[in-house]
Amino acid sequence: MPAPPPERRILSVAPLAPEKSAYALARYSRSADSITQSLDWVRSHDSSKFLESFYFQYGHASIADLGHLTFCLEGISELAAAEVEDEQLWDGQAKSSRYQDFGKTGFVIPPELNLRERGQFEAAGEALLAAYRLVHDAAFAHLSAQLPRPESMKPDAYQRNIAARAFDVARYLLFWAVPTNVGQVTSIRTLEKQIRRLKASPYAEVRAIGAEIAAACAAPPACRWDDAQTEPLAPTLAKYCDPDEHLRQSTADLRLWADQNLPAAPTPETDVDLFKPTDTAAEIAATLLYPVTAWPFRALYEWAAAASPALRQEILDTALRSRSKHDELLRNFRGGLYCYDLVMDVGAYRDFHRHRRCQQFRQDYSGLLGYETPQVITDAGLTVEYQVAMDQALVTLRQLPAPANEYLLPFGARSRFLFKMDFAEAEYICRVRSGVKGHFSYRSIAWRMKEAMERLEPELGRLLSGTPPWIEDPLQR
Repeated sequence: MPAPPPERRILSVAPLAPEKSAYALARYSRSADSITQSLDWVRSHDSSKFLESFYFQYGHASIADLGHLTFCLEGISELAAAEVEDEQLWDGQAKSSRYQDFGKTGFVIPPELNLRERGQFEAAGEALLAAYRLVHDAAFAHLSAQLPRPESMKPDAYQRNIAARAFDVARYLLFWAVPTNVGQVTSIRTLEKQIRRLKASPYAEVRAIGAEIAAACAAPPACRWDDAQTEPLAPTLAKYCDPDEHLRQSTADLRLWADQNLPAAPTPETDVDLFKPTDTAAEIAATLLYPVTAWPFRALYEWAAAASPALRQEILDTALRSRSKHDELLRNFRGGLYCYDLVMDVGAYRDFHRHRRCQQFRQDYSGLLGYETPQVITDAGLTVEYQVAMDQALVTLRQLPAPANEYLLPFGARSRFLFKMDFAEAEYICRVRSGVKGHFSYRSIAWRMKEAMERLEPELGRLLSGTPPWIEDPLQR
């Protein structure tokens, strides 16, 4: 007679310290014990020794996906927030510029600046925030006059919707230095990658944040549900998070190679360019060079495809020169997807950045691609005030040293971004981001992405749905 099947049970497990959770579930998968027996084992054994052996030394990386940590990062710049969130396997949210007034929050001053540069930065930042407050108040008055309250809408709901629409307009004058808060939930593995990447950042603030997250892993939680939660969160992780030197060195090597070997960047033909590469080696070479140049992606790809195999190999070798046996391939080596090369304002990018199923790459925040002007700015008679504030900020930005000067880049300024995705993700972005509840800036981008897919893939493009940007419902949120 065969042995009877085990009794089926569904057991919830109360939250544990992240490293203990990883230890318990990893042991659970490697033994015949029940989860209760595995938990009893973990109570009497040291999880740090297990993780040091199997995760950090033997490379059993999936173990670190079994423990999750919640962190809140308060008072960091919007630029730092974008860098923190730049992980594919990341869950979290930042403060919304649509529902909160950023005009009274001040701004983060990059620590790299000297005393004179700091004065220039502060003056430009104060001018942008003054313009932000002016535009918000004027836009609120203009929109209230243009969009009277429907009888079916309660006054408080109407006020919230008008205020949100006014903040949508005013946010073009926010800039990367304004402070925000970010809450995130990640696995130990993602957190380790994040900390190492942040510690290798070109921005001093971001490097400090990486070090502070690592230090917090070695300490008991700062915010506790009860007084019994006094164990350090992830002390083993904190010991092994050195800066990602391969990422830092590879970026520097590729930038130098591009400066020495590429001609001046050609002028792009469009702000929304959809391209589906057929030569994977040329695609990877172009993707490696994209973040360290000002070239449009299509032009880089065509250049790489026409280059000799030896020259493409030189690009790949340059990227890999600093790689150790413990380093994964850079994300730039992923290919075979639809490539959207997009020029958009920074505010729209902050919203598009949330689509983490995409492979995302950006070029330097140079401030050289101009800025957008919302129609409401013109309609409300604010064009002069808006342009003066934007122009002065960009002039000051070009007078300050990089990369600290990027903190002064307004959300209305345009920059170049590459998003690689499969068809399902393209369908999702076009459908969701073009909806009437969205910000008018990214609605336009999403609609043009849909049109580009219809031209490139007529057979598949018919499956995409979207809302044209000229269809509006300003009071819907």
